[in-house]
Amino acid sequence: MSWIVGVDVGGTFTDFSARHVASGRTVVHKRPSTPDDPSRAILQGFTELQEKAGFAGADVERFAHGTTVATNALLQRRGGELAVITTRGFRDMLEIGRQTRPKIYDLQEDAPPPLAARHRRIEAHERIAADGGVVTALTDQEIDALVDRLDALEGVDCCAVCLLFSFLNPEHELRIAQALRRRRPDLFVSVSSQVQPEFREFERFSTTAINAFLQPQVSNYMTQLKTQIAEAAPNASFGIFQSSGGLMSVERAAAFPVRTALSGPAAGAVGAIVSAAKSDIKDIITLDIGGTSTDVCLIQDGRVALANVRDIAGFRIRLPMIDIHTVGAGGGSIAYVEVDGLLKVGPISAGAVPGPACYSRGGTEPTVSDANMLLGRLPESLVGGGMTLDRGKAINAIAPLAEKLGLSAEETAFGILSIAASNMVRAIRVVSVERGHDPRDFTLMPFGGAGGLHVADIARELGMKRVLVPQSPGILCAEGLIVSDLQENLVGTCRIRLSEETAELKALLADLHDRAEVWFNHEGVDEAERRLRLGLDMRYVGQNHELQVEAGSECRAPRLPGLDQLKSLFFATHERAYGHHDPEAPIEIVNLRLRATAKLVHGESAALLPTEAPQPISHHDVWFDRDGPVNTPAFDRAKLPVGFALQGPAIITQIDATTVVPPWARLTVDEACNIIMEIQQ
Repeated sequence: MSWIVGVDVGGTFTDFSARHVASGRTVVHKRPSTPDDPSRAILQGFTELQEKAGFAGADVERFAHGTTVATNALLQRRGGELAVITTRGFRDMLEIGRQTRPKIYDLQEDAPPPLAARHRRIEAHERIAADGGVVTALTDQEIDALVDRLDALEGVDCCAVCLLFSFLNPEHELRIAQALRRRRPDLFVSVSSQVQPEFREFERFSTTAINAFLQPQVSNYMTQLKTQIAEAAPNASFGIFQSSGGLMSVERAAAFPVRTALSGPAAGAVGAIVSAAKSDIKDIITLDIGGTSTDVCLIQDGRVALANVRDIAGFRIRLPMIDIHTVGAGGGSIAYVEVDGLLKVGPISAGAVPGPACYSRGGTEPTVSDANMLLGRLPESLVGGGMTLDRGKAINAIAPLAEKLGLSAEETAFGILSIAASNMVRAIRVVSVERGHDPRDFTLMPFGGAGGLHVADIARELGMKRVLVPQSPGILCAEGLIVSDLQENLVGTCRIRLSEETAELKALLADLHDRAEVWFNHEGVDEAERRLRLGLDMRYVGQNHELQVEAGSECRAPRLPGLDQLKSLFFATHERAYGHHDPEAPIEIVNLRLRATAKLVHGESAALLPTEAPQPISHHDVWFDRDGPVNTPAFDRAKLPVGFALQGPAIITQIDATTVVPPWARLTVDEACNIIMEIQQ
């Protein structure tokens, strides 16, 4: 017996998906998260999953984990005590940043204070020039003085080494890091030329500082969890999902925790691509609604876009990440009346503990889930009967808010859902309309525990005609983990004009190729499973921001395209992004990027499908609009056969999610067992 297990830790639930490689049998499981120690929910849930699926820990060959530890540590500023060593004159780089206000129209809003206070930012007397040459040499005496100054700082347990132009010549950084590790073996050290070796000083400094800040907590968590998983599943390789859409070893995750900043949502996008492909749908917009937030991602032609810059909690990160937009609207988002007398929803969330009032875990604030419960859209139990919901507590939570607004409880609940839906609609417009895409040309795919509750209303608001609900929407992030491959992203800066001279580019590509081979060998990847994809960051000379241009498909040995082909690729990319291009303007290449992928065995999912026409498991009143409740049948999704169709209204329940089918929607179960919902405008 050989199994692959994926576990995604969310703010409210920890999700599991296990697949038997030979037969394709897939088993899913869900249990409440334990925010104080995420590993507790992982280990308890893994034991429950084994009992449910009937396999032993020794039968697991791969264990993949999507984690929120780094994200939460950054949001809560609960990392290490950070020091920074930088080139003389640049200690305030982290504080100055790009000199832009967080909110352009709010003159009172300040940028978050840097992770390292000014007295913990140490200047080194050294200087590398813009061509990589040494202007001021770094002496051994200076290194000793730097280490002494850091030793004098109280409580420091992590250090970021960020020197000017070190991406061109890392010698000074590496010497300082070596001295720090020799003097302080307990110190976590992050080196900018290893964390993010490309130009743009502020982004490189910020990313490295964040990485160092996260290392103490994330490294300890990873080390502890690896030991626990080794005991529970002794034959399993342990992989951590990274924000760029692939797995990495736990050792690299501990060394580069900043790469896991969007670990869980990125896994959902990968799972969405696989699920949609089974229904032969390639253009989708994902709607991942969890307990605390909603994540949306545009997928075109079966591929996600990568963003190289992202702000999380006000801190700039420059690394390849799946282009996901997040808003603070989820099932646990709390509704309240602001001082202006208007109803607001989120971003404050009830989280897993105490959670929404209807969860009966001590929560008393009105939330989006309570509004759904009051309107009859949520069933009386979740997680396959593992959690019972209390409609009375939802009513009690919303009643004070309704009184304050002078509305009925049902009107107030509709107000809560309308505001939450508006926030989600705006998020979808950010990744579609604002980037030149018409959402009506895409299929909307909901997942996460609350995706199916809101998807029909959101699709109708956007004019979208089709919704695809995957087989296990509440577990899709965990399913994305078990279909992912090992991945490493390599980058090198090479700022040259696009001309006949390509020797420098070829040398850089050869260097990246060599680094990829070192990674393949270190991970023990068979020759036949190695894949590489080349990309270039290009722009017109004088432009401030570059565009990422893909040069060919995955292959074993990528080559640079010819000059004419590179121009054509750039023109097409520029046209798609901005609506125009100038064939006469000079072009420059800024970075070369090489993505190395190691193909893993996934197995094909298989399910035992029902054949008989299903009967409703219950009927109850559900509010779809303000005209009044409608007596609505509820169906068990596991009993819906291929080809089953119905005209709404209906409620579809399953262990991991609930899907609302309004009266103006029609549902069909396709050959892939996905639900296709046609929205009648």
